[in-house]
Amino acid sequence: MRYFIVDDDKASRTMLKNIITERELGVVIGEADSGANSLTSILSMHPDVVLIDLLMPKLDGIETIEHLRKEGFQGQFIMISQIVNKEMVGEAYEKGVEFFIHKPINRVEVQSILKKTEEQFKLKNSLLAIRQSLENIAPNKPLMRRQNIKDIVVTILSDMGVIGEVGSDDIVTIIEYLMEREDQAIQLPPLKDLYEIVALKTQPVDIKKESKAIEQRIRRTILTAINNLASMGLIDYTNPNFEYYAPRYFDFQEIRNQMRQINEEGDVATRVKVNIKKFLQVLYLETKDKYY
Repeated sequence: MRYFIVDDDKASRTMLKNIITERELGVVIGEADSGANSLTSILSMHPDVVLIDLLMPKLDGIETIEHLRKEGFQGQFIMISQIVNKEMVGEAYEKGVEFFIHKPINRVEVQSILKKTEEQFKLKNSLLAIRQSLENIAPNKPLMRRQNIKDIVVTILSDMGVIGEVGSDDIVTIIEYLMEREDQAIQLPPLKDLYEIVALKTQPVDIKKESKAIEQRIRRTILTAINNLASMGLIDYTNPNFEYYAPRYFDFQEIRNQMRQINEEGDVATRVKVNIKKFLQVLYLETKDKYY
């Protein structure tokens, strides 16, 4: 993640920069001591996120955001503020502010908010990439027979090298259920509910026990996908499956950590952060886009 900091307090800018650097949350590509002095740099450097103080001379935070939006800036904003004013907070949200960081700056709060922002940023990019890939299909290209849901999911899992893994059938069943729902909501229901739905199809004696087993099978399958993609990336960083799936379905930092582990020790780490909900969410949305 690429950050730009706008704050008239040099100490605040320094502290935010140190937190981002020390915690490896991204890189600070620029900073400014006022909104007026930040406009040209932000528009030319295109940071992913702008950390911006609410109260500043010449142009305050909200006015700066308005100027940047009018010029077409599409990045995210996090407001830094010492004042808790409901009207000003409401106006900031209307202008596109994603989160607030309160002064005096707290390291734990900053880390938490920046990680949430990164997750939101990655999800938006994943959805955008899926839409763009669909838009690139020529409108006059003859339509082929539509794949069924299972074929779509199996193809994606096969690209990641996990067809035949213990949890691949569970994943297919979950996506089939999500696609068959009447409401077709974008957001997933709680994972616990999904596990129970899959468990009920096998009519086990103990639903809770089978649900836990399903969770573990899916977790192991996703972990295998992470390891497979990390290996692909080490062999060929331009591998199309690596380039497509690694940044969309996973925390790319986890993939890089696995690549480093394999390169340095010749083995894969088993203690990896596996985000089941993100994986299923992106898989569901991609399946939905390819099916309709």
